[in-house]
Amino acid sequence: MAPDRPSGDFGRKLREARERRGISLRQIASATKISVSALEALERNDISRLPGGIFSRAFVRSYALEVGLDPETTIQEFIAQFPSDAVTAGHPTTDRVEDEEAVESDRRMATTALQLILLSVPVAVAVVYFGTAGRRAIQVEEPPATAAPAAPTPPPATEPPVTVSEPAVTATTSTPAPTQSSARATAPAVDDHLTVGLSVTRPCWLSVTVDGQKKMERTLQPGDSQTLDVTRELVLTAGDAGALVMTVNGTATQPLGKSGEVVTRRLNLTNYKNFLQPR
Repeated sequence: MAPDRPSGDFGRKLREARERRGISLRQIASATKISVSALEALERNDISRLPGGIFSRAFVRSYALEVGLDPETTIQEFIAQFPSDAVTAGHPTTDRVEDEEAVESDRRMATTALQLILLSVPVAVAVVYFGTAGRRAIQVEEPPATAAPAAPTPPPATEPPVTVSEPAVTATTSTPAPTQSSARATAPAVDDHLTVGLSVTRPCWLSVTVDGQKKMERTLQPGDSQTLDVTRELVLTAGDAGALVMTVNGTATQPLGKSGEVVTRRLNLTNYKNFLQPR
């Protein structure tokens, strides 16, 4: 904190409002999902501990709502006391978090690939074994060729031959009924990707990483929209969770958080149904 900055004005106002409400920092942290250390730094006017930019203002908004202060007025007071730091401080922390997320995503993909390889080896061995055993069983069960039937013994010469006329038998070939497995329609293949739509009801800063690649990091305005194709995983950070409207494969999701709350969410082919609105 710069030496000529007024000390304690903004942070003390927040702390006094909290104490009047009889609320602890841990209660605010539980409600806003902001760490206790970041809240303590805010009350000490140590904004170097905050993530910076719109995230810092979102922290202030969430804190103000919990202690009964007007959020817009509180944000304006915050910007007035920290005109530069409120915009720039803390970005290295955000970059570091994103780097850690990318490393963690790569680690999970490598683990999944290794597990698939380990599972495919015994399956391949079983297929080869049973395929070879089946061919041997067919060869063993083939019946030997039978000799032609012996000619019938002619009747004695003293008895006249008896001619018996038999009606001709017409052989009919019956067509076997189709089996249930062949008659059943083939089930449609399961989608191997997700289509995610993003829009906002008010200006909202978004950072989006799709399949390990950074796709967006900017403020989305009302009327703007973004459509993303996801084959493995989407990592989304929103500066104002209550302003974000998200759809997955055309179905609306539940709200990702409260108004002014900073959230980070991971969405993939396994867990995306947990985000959808209940039918």
